[in-house]
Amino acid sequence: MDGTTYQNNDRLYQDLARKLIAELASGKFPVGSRLPAERELAQQYAVSRPTVREAVIALEVQGLVEVRIGSGAYVIALPGKRQIAGFDIPAFELTEARLLFEGEAAALAASQVNDEDVAEIERLVSEIARENQDPRGTVKADRAFHLAIAKATRNTAIYETIEKLWALRDTSPEAALLHEKARTANVKPVVEEHTAVLDALKARDPKAARAAMRAHLAAVLDSLLFATEEKAVEEARRIAEAKRARYR
Repeated sequence: MDGTTYQNNDRLYQDLARKLIAELASGKFPVGSRLPAERELAQQYAVSRPTVREAVIALEVQGLVEVRIGSGAYVIALPGKRQIAGFDIPAFELTEARLLFEGEAAALAASQVNDEDVAEIERLVSEIARENQDPRGTVKADRAFHLAIAKATRNTAIYETIEKLWALRDTSPEAALLHEKARTANVKPVVEEHTAVLDALKARDPKAARAAMRAHLAAVLDSLLFATEEKAVEEARRIAEAKRARYR
């Protein structure tokens, strides 16, 4: 690490992205070159690998690097002399916020939900399962599931807050990019996790509903963290299998 003290009010990944942009501008990494591996950057700057991943995604969003699965991040453009890193809400922070808000929303919904709400939420769990079978499937049912629970709180402010968090998945470039990567890596909504939330709502059990929703969104965080790695592993397996086939 170069001794720079990170500011408490600044996100680590933003600070790292600014350093990488400065290095690109200085000519340290010319167009066509590959950035150091994620592990190397994490060690060099004394940050976690998720922080490195978010910083690289920030550069990818700004059109400076291209991430090639199984190979690394390559420089495709250099920043202007006065270019300043622009940031939006990353997927990790957005999902963390959802974990906090939606966990409590599920607990409140469990004390307010009626039979009609439960029937609709149960229908949406089935719809999530159907969407997962479609290679071109979307997350419409997943979104509707979470908003149906927010609606069941009978609190308009909670509903609108959660609706806004879901909208940010599409309108925040960094969040949208990582969710797209996760989808490409075949990371889909887990029916069992949604069913656990549904069961807690059916039982009108706020504590269980909170725990189930938090467990579900913690798993989403994990899936985002490893989405690109899973894709790389799958590509490596495909290449290895192709090589084995040549010698059979």
